[in-house]
Amino acid sequence: MGSTKKTIIVFSGDLDKAMAAFIIANGAAAMGDEVTMFFTFWGLNILRRPGKAPAKKSLLQAMFGAMMPRGAGRLGLSKMNFGGMGAGMMKTVMKSKKVATLPELMASAREQGVKLVVCTMSMDVMGFSEAELIDGLEFAGVASYLGEADEANVNLFI
Repeated sequence: MGSTKKTIIVFSGDLDKAMAAFIIANGAAAMGDEVTMFFTFWGLNILRRPGKAPAKKSLLQAMFGAMMPRGAGRLGLSKMNFGGMGAGMMKTVMKSKKVATLPELMASAREQGVKLVVCTMSMDVMGFSEAELIDGLEFAGVASYLGEADEANVNLFI
């Protein structure tokens, strides 16, 4: 039997959900599966560059961007975040248990050929430009995701 496809819609920008998405993606890729992760809405925050990037924005888009975390290192937890303290505690526990960090999981996924696809419609809505996102991404619309999902034997929404 040849390799199979997996698709993951990454809708959430929460640290714990992002970790789950990348753990699953890495596991599937390690098993020889072709994996596509489709990042939409809050999931785009995972792919943001940590620092400011030059981008022309409306006032509303600038405010939106300022209120959201910049990158994988600044995500909060979906539960018990406590103003960021929960995420810090989780990272401490993960380090003590030798669990890979989200940036490490992201790097591993890329090394294994996992496709990271950004929803262009969500980029427009959220006011993000390509310059504000990390390198090595693909950009596509929902039709592209649906084409991948039609060929996949597992489709997840995280």
